[in-house]
Amino acid sequence: MLHNLISKFDDKIEGASAHCDIPCGIYDARIVTYYAVSTLRQMDILLGLKDKGLSDTAFAMQAARNTAKKEEMAENTKHQTRIIWGDFMKGDKLKKHPNAHELAHNIMLAASACKQDLHREDGVKLVDACNEFAEVFWDMKGIKTKKVVCPYEPKVEVVEPDL
Repeated sequence: MLHNLISKFDDKIEGASAHCDIPCGIYDARIVTYYAVSTLRQMDILLGLKDKGLSDTAFAMQAARNTAKKEEMAENTKHQTRIIWGDFMKGDKLKKHPNAHELAHNIMLAASACKQDLHREDGVKLVDACNEFAEVFWDMKGIKTKKVVCPYEPKVEVVEPDL
């Protein structure tokens, strides 16, 4: 009944559109970089476990927790990249940066490699891809960037807006 009532107004109401599911307009590539750095950090922790002298049980428990977190952070990197790529990087913004699709795809591949195995170079590759993605993102917003070393382990260089 309610549908019948509302449908009578269909031709009188202008269509609405939004660039995302909830049109907040807040996009920030720093979240992508944050998750990539977190993935690399978990990889470093896992790679250092053998040197900690843990019992077999403690090693297994620590490895399980950090592996789960590593994979969660890599998946979050992919998720946040998809949001920015799908909802923000479109239309005229792509004219200046037609490589945005390839950058997003490279992040997907690098994050998947981090989930599949434990090679630090895959984590570094993920951070590098996210930094390149961030440079493009901020340029699309007309904001200059700078590279800074993050103040926590793994103390890698990340792209930040120069505000």
